[in-house]
Amino acid sequence: MDLKVNDYTTDDGLTVINVEGEIDVYTAPKLREKLIDLVNKGKFHLLVDMEKVEFLDSTGLGVLVGGLKRVRAHDGSLELVCTQERILKIFRITGLTKVFGIHDSIEEAQEKRKSAK
Repeated sequence: MDLKVNDYTTDDGLTVINVEGEIDVYTAPKLREKLIDLVNKGKFHLLVDMEKVEFLDSTGLGVLVGGLKRVRAHDGSLELVCTQERILKIFRITGLTKVFGIHDSIEEAQEKRKSAK
């Protein structure tokens, strides 16, 4: 399955990355390239919308952790939007729910970001 990765920046400077498809060993490099490209362009506050992700393996988790390390090197953030139980279970099992901010919607993430300022 193919992986679709698109991004846009909100008015408050948050870059939302819409990911659709399966994130596995074959498709994860596309997501990694997008994260690296955004960081290289000075986008350090990223929100990955995973609502249309159908599958996530350890390679995909590694890409997300790598992206988090890249933005944190610039005092940035990488958070996730995910309500799918099968994907959330992966984050719980690996303990990554303590590492990533995980939100129910883009709007919720934006509200928490505003209140944190």
